[in-house]
Parts: sequence; C-alpha cells; structure tokens
Amino acid sequence: MLVEYLIIALGSALGGMTRYGMSGLFEPSPWLPGMPWDTVAVNLLGSFVIGLAAGLPLLSPTRRQFLMVGFCGGFTTFSSFSLQNLTLLHSGAVLTVLINVVLSVVTCAFAAAIGYVVGEWFAPP
Repeated sequence: MLVEYLIIALGSALGGMTRYGMSGLFEPSPWLPGMPWDTVAVNLLGSFVIGLAAGLPLLSPTRRQFLMVGFCGGFTTFSSFSLQNLTLLHSGAVLTVLINVVLSVVTCAFAAAIGYVVGEWFAPP
C-alpha cells in the first residue's frame, strides 16, 4: 500500500513540475488578450494522456495509477482554469471566458477520446 502511494506521489510531483515548466510557453494573443493558452494546452495534453492511459490495455494497474492519478492529477489544471475564468469575468472579458470554457471542455473531451482510441491500438489482437 505504501509503495502505491509513493508511486502516485512521484507521478504527482512529475506532473506538477511539468505543468510549471509549461507555464508561460505561449505568447499572449493580440486578438484575445488574457486567454490562458498555456492552461488550455496543459488540459488538452493531460486529457489526451489520461485517455491514452485508460485505453492502453498493456499498462499494469500500477502504471495506470501513476499516469492517471499521479501525473495527470499533478499536471492538469482545472483549479487554475476556474480561477483564470473568474479573474477574466471580474475584468469584464465575458467573451474570452465563453471561448475558454467551450474550447477547453470540447477539445479536452475530444483529446481524451483520441488518447483512448490510440491506446486501444496497442491491444493484442
């Protein structure tokens, strides 16, 4: 049991460090100021990875937990997403909030589905 917690903790630490490393990678958009593109990218990539881990039949339960609970839990940024939308709302950027919510929810669900299908490709015949 302790080993499982340590594996998930390692995944969380790696996910959090990767998230931190990706912050600020995207330049502000001149046509949509304030749009948090780094958060969108992280959530999109995290959604793909969690879908991939769910769809890969070759992953052991421990590796699946490392990726899904640990890495993706530390990497994805729903709390950042929520706070950024609240901040945008307070600044009056309602259109940016609507675009961010729709873009993030739709594309992340799609990325998870693609990841799952890609993972299924590795299933033994």
